[in-house]
Amino acid sequence: MIQDLVLTDFRNHKTCRINVGNGRNIVITGPNGAGKTAILEAVSMLAGDRGMRGGPMSDITRFDGSGGFSVFANLADDTELCIYFNSGDTNRRAKIDGESAPLADLAAHLRIVWITPREDRIFVDSASERRTFFDRLAAGFDSAHFGRVARHAKLMTERAGALKNGADAHWLNAIDEQIAAIATAVAAARLQYAGEINYFLHDAAISVDGMLESMIMKTNAAEAERAYLAHLKENRQLVNDKMVVDGVNKSDFGVFNRQLNLPAHLTSTGQQKTTLLNLILAHAKLVHTKTGAEPTVLLDEVVAHLDAAARKKLFDELGNAHAQVWVTGLEATTFADVPNATFVACENGNVSNIINP
Repeated sequence: MIQDLVLTDFRNHKTCRINVGNGRNIVITGPNGAGKTAILEAVSMLAGDRGMRGGPMSDITRFDGSGGFSVFANLADDTELCIYFNSGDTNRRAKIDGESAPLADLAAHLRIVWITPREDRIFVDSASERRTFFDRLAAGFDSAHFGRVARHAKLMTERAGALKNGADAHWLNAIDEQIAAIATAVAAARLQYAGEINYFLHDAAISVDGMLESMIMKTNAAEAERAYLAHLKENRQLVNDKMVVDGVNKSDFGVFNRQLNLPAHLTSTGQQKTTLLNLILAHAKLVHTKTGAEPTVLLDEVVAHLDAAARKKLFDELGNAHAQVWVTGLEATTFADVPNATFVACENGNVSNIINP
């Protein structure tokens, strides 16, 4: 868990220092535009990827983008993590305990998951948005999963190019064999994650609907890979200059609200938000059970769309979560009942840290 966080020239924060103390729930409050979400974004980048906003590094640098930025965290086990970006570099860099390290190595020290107002619509948005969201969750256990998803997308692009250019069968066979192997691994990881997260979900259920996922459930991964390879070889035509082929690139995740006996996308906005929060907290419990680690959960504008009863239930869940939870909101009084909390007041890029008031 994070004990100390220091931002330098990050978004609208010239310098931001937060001492968490023994608080397991960090509540950041303040007016719109004060820099609350920027703090969560900074924490999210300590996972080694581009963070919860995914913006260009020059946009993250304070004001004119001419300098750079850094995010430093001291963990409870005294490990020091740092993400930094310097003007002139093409990407961010990482340090672990003061030594340069690959970005991918950061995930071994902090398992981070987040939801923002953008994810509030995840159940009604496109299938591609849901795939990205759930693939990110699944990658919390299988670090190679996101890489396989990216590799699959690249191979599909190469396959489309090969078909357009009239590549011979030997070249297409080689591409299709790679696609079938990677796609089967992606589908298997999705099914495994859905099965495991469902154990910790009481009011909802997750399913995966897709051609290859269905093949695996009916037979096994090896048989599914062979059948999918045959499907690829039988579908090498282009329609309107586009490939006609099914696979993990068209799969979708379904979420069912057990209390209302309805798919999540047919429930109200508030009920969708509650389901989403239950999903994230169940994910935290799954991480703790499988790895022994306590994940970092980032909840931006967490109480939006929640009534008083839903807020109380959320705060009770936060007290039982095996995680360090960072939340943002407008008024500190709204979060008065959050247990074991450290409060941070944020205004115009300035923070006032109040430990366990």
